[in-house]
Amino acid sequence: MKPIQMVDTKTQYLKIKERVDAGIQGVLDSAAYINGKPVQEFAANLSQYLKVPHTITCGNGTDALQIAMMALDLQPGDEVITPSFTYIATVEVIALLRLTPVFVEVDKETFCIDAKAIRAAITPKTKAIVPVHLYGHAAPMEEIMDIAKEHNLYVIEDNAQAIGSDYRFTDGSIKKTGTIGTIGTTSFYPSKNLGAFGDGGAIFTSDASLAEKLKMIANHGQKIRYYHDLVGCNSRLDSIQAAVLNVKLEFLDEYIESRQKVAAYYNKAFALHNKLTIPLVKPYCSHVYHQYTLIVNGVDRDELSQFLQDNKIPNMIYYPVPAHRQKMFDAFGGSSYNLPLTDWLTERVISLPIHTEMEEEQLNFIINHLLKFINN
Repeated sequence: MKPIQMVDTKTQYLKIKERVDAGIQGVLDSAAYINGKPVQEFAANLSQYLKVPHTITCGNGTDALQIAMMALDLQPGDEVITPSFTYIATVEVIALLRLTPVFVEVDKETFCIDAKAIRAAITPKTKAIVPVHLYGHAAPMEEIMDIAKEHNLYVIEDNAQAIGSDYRFTDGSIKKTGTIGTIGTTSFYPSKNLGAFGDGGAIFTSDASLAEKLKMIANHGQKIRYYHDLVGCNSRLDSIQAAVLNVKLEFLDEYIESRQKVAAYYNKAFALHNKLTIPLVKPYCSHVYHQYTLIVNGVDRDELSQFLQDNKIPNMIYYPVPAHRQKMFDAFGGSSYNLPLTDWLTERVISLPIHTEMEEEQLNFIINHLLKFINN
């Protein structure tokens, strides 16, 4: 059996090596390392895939969130509602821009932000909502957009873990996650479902004037070189990463299907065990399984994690400390928040290996060892 990896980007690369290498060589031959032709091609191809008019590429997913908030002219002290159960980048940029994060609970079944908690947290200072499509499952965007419309709020989707996921509205229409809110953002970190060979990110919107502003902010606030109309930053996707992503985008649906098959294999093995809660998929979305995350019940999660690690089964805890309990948010009253479900999840979630190159022998090895531990 091949060694088990949390994510096997090397084997994935070897299957498309000839095309990826040709794309990289094309950049080297052109010497257009910054803003070369592959960058424009990738932005156009991604827009076509997502069916969104405007895609602005940038340096990474964190920059994408920051640029999105800058483009909306949010002011210091404005409140931004966000889940605490998320990767720190989601909320870090809120504090960086001197906005006020307002932490709310998530749905126990999906790990995504709870729409009822959003509604309860709105104040006159609230200006935006940042739903996170965590682990590859969509947040309840239809309800969130209704709340935003009712209260005249912006919605910034953090789609770093769910690119390619379909969201089904009650009227039967379907949109890709990341294209529903005011602005959508994503990351192309190598381990993502659509991963580069380094850092990268992108921003999406259907608003042409907002798209122009986002593009300017990502490029030092300029539309014409050396004429800087806005305070911006320097955040760009380089040509080599774009060349890689251009190839991998063609396989994204195939990659998603592979992950879904792995999840189905796990689900079949774990569904009937009362000490394990498998990921639930709401009927309004397609889960793209950036992570396969279980909730363990009546089992010491940390001991399980160590047992798996001792048996050369990688696993991860996403996330052991919620945002509101991080020291960086002490100044925002983080410790004063009462989010019992979020705290409960951080003590019980564990993510197993899931990627496009997993083999049945590996899956059986993981399953057998995990069940051996929980059945003792």
